[in-house]
Amino acid sequence: MANHDPISDMLTRIRNASEKRHERTRIPASRLSRSIANVLQQEGFIAAISEEGEGVLKELVLELKYSGKHRQPTIRRVQRVSKPGLRIYKNTRQLPKVLGGLGVAIISTSRGVMSDRDARKQGVGGEVLCYVY
Repeated sequence: MANHDPISDMLTRIRNASEKRHERTRIPASRLSRSIANVLQQEGFIAAISEEGEGVLKELVLELKYSGKHRQPTIRRVQRVSKPGLRIYKNTRQLPKVLGGLGVAIISTSRGVMSDRDARKQGVGGEVLCYVY
């Protein structure tokens, strides 16, 4: 059965890979998934992003980050907020603070996909895609 929510698919792949302590995970490439991956990299949750494959088979390869000698995943929890059946939009003043600012909410705004911090700075709201901490 085809997954009709590519963002949930992406987040699930990241969650599963980090729980299993994998070095990297592959996700189907799209503009949105690339944007989300870039925000995760800027916020320090993933180490690197590369692309493999051609055309429709193009994939993003995300290098996951771990900390400490027990290799604790940097990403402890990934939570989808806005879903295809129920979109969640917030204006600048309503943007969520994840774990009091320790986590990050990824927001899809009219100026592109960005963290809640950047969206607040630019004074824009948008669709709350997910929380990562």
